[in-house]
Amino acid sequence: MKAKLFDYVERHNAIFDLSGVTKLLCFLLLTAAVMFSYDIRAIAVIMVLSLFFLWMSKIQFRQIKLMVIYVLIFLLFNFVLTFVFSPTYGTQIYGTEHVLFRIFGRYVVTSEQLLYQVTKTLKYASVVPLGIIFFLSTNPSELAASINRAGVNYKAAFAFSLTLRYFPDLIRDYQDIAAAQQSRGLDLSKKEKLGRRIKNILNIAIPLIFSTLDRIETISNTMDLRGFGKEKKRTWYAAKPMKRNDFIALGLSLILFLGTIAISILINHSKFWNPFVG
Repeated sequence: MKAKLFDYVERHNAIFDLSGVTKLLCFLLLTAAVMFSYDIRAIAVIMVLSLFFLWMSKIQFRQIKLMVIYVLIFLLFNFVLTFVFSPTYGTQIYGTEHVLFRIFGRYVVTSEQLLYQVTKTLKYASVVPLGIIFFLSTNPSELAASINRAGVNYKAAFAFSLTLRYFPDLIRDYQDIAAAQQSRGLDLSKKEKLGRRIKNILNIAIPLIFSTLDRIETISNTMDLRGFGKEKKRTWYAAKPMKRNDFIALGLSLILFLGTIAISILINHSKFWNPFVG
């Protein structure tokens, strides 16, 4: 089956076969561990494991290509802007200064600043594969059940799941409308002037908005007719039972989470790992 951007494609492997609750809890535990610590060693371990799990999931690159491009652009801008606005923040954190080279004025590249910025970049980057695994390896119907079983109101869980499920449809509608408009002579290529291209994109956005509103009204009416929201609780057709691999994944995530906390409190005595003091 051809994989589409942000679309869920059914597969059977160790990652896809995990329960949605397991994937949600693992995602939250590992994300919390990464966000809590500024120890690049712990973050690097989680980063490597998250990339390994992403490889295990067999999610096709074409599904996440656009997301990866945006993330890389964000990380690059964040790295540059951090240095532009706070070029000495690393030295303030670690309390030492080891100059690598000077650019001009207050812009001095130090080992401390470099460690801080690389650690910060890895913190953001390590969460991305975890999010990709959670959202693209979990059936949208099971996702709602998982969030509800984690304690979230089933109405909010269903709304969140419905939003994610609608993304592929939205992209498909955009592509269909764009193809129809281009067949009528609408030019969206780079050959067209920027102002004209923006105007042409608006000609696509307007029918897309109306089709979206129409779809929302149809879904809303359908849910009302079926009595959605009448009861305080509900059962789920797509919920998966917990199996042996689920407990292994939860155990590993919990060990990584508690290990990261323990390293920060008992060894580093801080969220930051400072290799510059003996």
